[in-house]
Amino acid sequence: MLRFLFATTALAGGLFLANCSDAPETPAEIAAGPAMVAAANPHAVEAGLEALRAGGDAIDAAIAVQSVLGLVEPQSSGLGGGAFLLYYDAQSGDLTVYDGRETAPASATPELFLDTNGQPLGFADSVFSGHSIGVPGAVAMLAMAHADHGALDWADGFEAATGLADDGFEISPRLARFIAGMAPRGPLDEWPASRAYFFTDDGTPHPAGHLLRNPDYADSTRALAADWRALYEGPLAAAIIDAVQDQPRPGGLTLTDLAAYQAVRRDALCRDYREWTVCGAPPPASGGVTVNEILGLLEPYDMSATGPETLEGWRRFIEASRLAYADRDAYVADADFVTVPVEGLLDADYIAERSRGIQRTTALPTASPGIPDGIDAPGADATPDSPGTSHFVIVDSDGDVVSMTTTVESVFGSHRMAGGFFLNNQMTDFSRTPTDANGALVPNAPDGGKRPRSSMSPTIVFDRDGEFVLATGSPGGSSIIAYTAKTLVGMLDWGLTPQEAIDLPNVVARGDVVRVEDGMDPTILTGLSGLGFTLDANRGENSGLHIVRRLEDGSLVGGADPRREGQARQP
Repeated sequence: MLRFLFATTALAGGLFLANCSDAPETPAEIAAGPAMVAAANPHAVEAGLEALRAGGDAIDAAIAVQSVLGLVEPQSSGLGGGAFLLYYDAQSGDLTVYDGRETAPASATPELFLDTNGQPLGFADSVFSGHSIGVPGAVAMLAMAHADHGALDWADGFEAATGLADDGFEISPRLARFIAGMAPRGPLDEWPASRAYFFTDDGTPHPAGHLLRNPDYADSTRALAADWRALYEGPLAAAIIDAVQDQPRPGGLTLTDLAAYQAVRRDALCRDYREWTVCGAPPPASGGVTVNEILGLLEPYDMSATGPETLEGWRRFIEASRLAYADRDAYVADADFVTVPVEGLLDADYIAERSRGIQRTTALPTASPGIPDGIDAPGADATPDSPGTSHFVIVDSDGDVVSMTTTVESVFGSHRMAGGFFLNNQMTDFSRTPTDANGALVPNAPDGGKRPRSSMSPTIVFDRDGEFVLATGSPGGSSIIAYTAKTLVGMLDWGLTPQEAIDLPNVVARGDVVRVEDGMDPTILTGLSGLGFTLDANRGENSGLHIVRRLEDGSLVGGADPRREGQARQP
């Protein structure tokens, strides 16, 4: 039973803030059942499964998966990044969001990414500067979740990663492509530690299949296994600060900033959709709000009658996405610093009014934000779209569920290494232009101690009896929201399996240009153009969707995105 539904604050429009601490006790034990891990690399999947075989639970497996992903998929996530973890405890019915989002250094100001003339810095000067690096939060977040729920010793979660780092792992084809894409003399090659790790002495990038060892990473995981605070205090923390403050373009992060970091437990953001309840992470994550708004905008329409083979099904999905993204860009940021009208955005009357705009015979000329209750006027945004992220799902034999999205932001983050891992460039998830046309600060402007807005959308769905149905999520920058919403519509409305929903072409409608992935039916593309949509079609998309779904008989079925290198496997 999904106990949080009886211990929540119910808001307008079927919106719930799932309280993680007031659930009634459930004395009956849950019989052991099937388990599954779906993640972006086979080494990480195996590490998670081994944790489950050893008697660990979903949180123990998450630690093992993340520590291995940071080694074998360093372009996407790692010890130097951040994450959001959505955790369902099947025994108690509690649903908890663990917020491991990076924070800006105390010295940060709204002008963080402006030059001496008050103009926004270029992309490279922002991303590859020390100013782009925030306090890493993933390790502190996992430590908090483990203290709450872990079954194995904390140190056990790092054994697989330490062994792989010592013994070496073969560079995968995808990692090799990213390394080669930074050579020769590209940004990755600018930093001595990165250059020595990925390139030969003459500057040749290591190819796929090369056995790559990382003794520095092994030392770091050993230190973290002994004490997770080693990332925030002591020699490893000092190495991080040295990398941040290295020339050129040093940043302002300090040891004091590292030592002050705290992960946060938050209430999950849940909203009813047809006969299901869809739960995600609240601000500073924008996924929980925006995915639920997309679904709410679609709810008045019979999406099951207009499936993925129809023009009308995709037209509705596109318009709902455009409207929800417009609201997201205008309003969502760190709610500890600005007013985020979550209740207003997901209010039934507000969504009904916005949804009526979808009932058209031509494309909306432009998608503008609405004015929900709790706000006077929309803000502005100038945040780029970066794909350096990963997502995984774990269900253990007790029915506990982890849906976790983890990131270093851009590919290889800031490109600066410390302790054998890459440091994030999450500060560029703030708006580099801090004010709007009237000179007012935009909601997602930088500030000291603030968490930048995230697109991460770890999602768990329940039926109306409170039973777990599925967990999904993806990497992909701001496109995460569209990728995740696609799978929910695909499974809940169109009756697809997890793998079929993942395999659908990705359609990203943020703004007035609609990106459509290669593989869409040409007649649908022609139809969309004829309706007045501006398409950027037949392109690639950088999703990395991973899904686990529970079937009516209690068995599990998973899906892994073929656009990456993942698997969905059972112990």
